[in-house]
Amino acid sequence: QAPLAESGGGLVQAGGSLRLSCVVSGSLFRMNTIAWFRQTPGKQREVVARVSSDGATDYAGSGKDRFIISRDNTKNTVFLQMTSLKPEDSAVYYCNTSPFSLRINGRDYWGQGTQVTVSS
Repeated sequence: QAPLAESGGGLVQAGGSLRLSCVVSGSLFRMNTIAWFRQTPGKQREVVARVSSDGATDYAGSGKDRFIISRDNTKNTVFLQMTSLKPEDSAVYYCNTSPFSLRINGRDYWGQGTQVTVSS
């Protein structure tokens, strides 16, 4: 089982909503802040939102008033509820531990991500 697994992306019209899910392996989930990131071609990956192990949240960028991050401790899952989506939200969305990404065998580990495409 992958330590991080994102899902829930898709194609949606501007103004629509999506809920992304990130299933995290047990020990990673319990002990770490988990963040959602996004990346578009040619740009650096950027943080979207974070939720700490005790549930504290913070947001970055334009998603601050439109996205909600949460965690379900019974399912080892972190969610990102996105509303009022805009074309500029289109990106591949990833989850990872924060502030330092997961490292496996000496290398940063990133899952496959989930593609979000917002049409105008």
